[in-house]
Amino acid sequence: MVTVNRQALAEIQPVRGWRYNPALSARIDEVVSPLFDVVSVRQREALYQNPLNSIHLSVPRAEGTLPPAAAAARRLAQWQAEGVLRPDGLPGIYAYYQYFRLPGAEREFCRKGFMAHIRAYDWEEGVVLRHENTLPAAVNDRAELLAELQFQTSATHGLYRDEAFELERYLDEAIQNPLCQTEEDYQGARDVLAVIQDAQLIRRFQQVLAGRQVILADGHHRYEGALAYRQARELAAGPGGSTGREPWNYHLMYLTNAASDDLRILPTHRVLRELPGGLTDAELLARLAAYFVVLPQAEASDLPEVIAGKRWAFGLYLPDGAYKLRLRPEVHAQLDWATTPEVKDLDLTVLHFFVLEKILGLVGPDVQRAWPGVAYVRSLTECLQQVDRGEARAAFLTNEVTMAQVEAVCHSGAVMPAKSTFFYPKTLAGLLFSSLREEASSLFAQYFQAASPAAEAQARAVLPASARP
Repeated sequence: MVTVNRQALAEIQPVRGWRYNPALSARIDEVVSPLFDVVSVRQREALYQNPLNSIHLSVPRAEGTLPPAAAAARRLAQWQAEGVLRPDGLPGIYAYYQYFRLPGAEREFCRKGFMAHIRAYDWEEGVVLRHENTLPAAVNDRAELLAELQFQTSATHGLYRDEAFELERYLDEAIQNPLCQTEEDYQGARDVLAVIQDAQLIRRFQQVLAGRQVILADGHHRYEGALAYRQARELAAGPGGSTGREPWNYHLMYLTNAASDDLRILPTHRVLRELPGGLTDAELLARLAAYFVVLPQAEASDLPEVIAGKRWAFGLYLPDGAYKLRLRPEVHAQLDWATTPEVKDLDLTVLHFFVLEKILGLVGPDVQRAWPGVAYVRSLTECLQQVDRGEARAAFLTNEVTMAQVEAVCHSGAVMPAKSTFFYPKTLAGLLFSSLREEASSLFAQYFQAASPAAEAQARAVLPASARP
């Protein structure tokens, strides 16, 4: 069980945001981009064609002799000098709403949240909690980019829980005066950004978050990259060389309420490109029968409904047909991975242990993560088509992980199997940036903490005339 270190509260601070200039903000759809870990190769190539698209900062590529991070730094300096990106006059809490629909659902959902700086807590402090492991190479890539830019190009996604929904009242009011909004992003969502710069309201946001744990929903590699950057700066500063208030101690995060019904998690299915050892479909079914009840199904497209809400149930699609799988309850005790009961209870843990390890011989999470024979696919149609086209040998369809399960696993101190959660919709890069170069950002935060008109006036007074609102 992970407990909060009461000496380390969930401290958030307002952000003096950098945003696209008004002309580009009016055409924000042209310059926003998907996050680096979800953008496809085809999407990247299309976005790179726009020289002002945010992908050049968030997922940079080499330019001439310059490696990606250096190319991004040169482009950032150019954009700042030319006024492509401009800083807002004062720090604030940035309301960020995403309106979206799900297939088969009549209602429109609205995920409500806000972007702020949160102190970059080490995992051991028990304030920011993770639910998945990271790949060192990806963490190093994010840390290198942050060190080169000293500029945060996209917010990670964190979850706090507030059953009273107090902050939503302030966000609802702010969102009525948007700074910018998309028509429809790449995933079909409409994104709206607004800002709260009232000192007393900002202080209330800080009070509500103080003492709460934050679950990292999305962006584990970017968050760990921020931790690595902060640790490098601390080491360079030496003992007593930093105050803990420097901008590099903070991380840009999009925070949403875990109590909201509009927080959606979609399933991520497992598609097997191959079956180890030359296993035939008939042999696979025979091995599955030792652990699962295997029931043939008439229509593969019905599998999600057949398994919906059922514990340890999966759909299986093979070239010769569709099947419902359900673990025999008495065999669950064989699951002997060294993890917590909360993790052992997950459908995906059952799938990874009994199918990937026991049946396919891939022993342990590390071996499974490194195996190139499994792909993680979110679209049911794509899963079925890959098998039909002969690109995959089998597709295992899963139920989504619930928010209650995510919270239980995080508070147990363990992590889920790889690619367990897909929080939908994904946030966008390009709506808001924050600089880690500005020493003034810490000064502004201190003034705002006072939450008084005099303090706010003092904060405005230290701004250069060109930056005053």
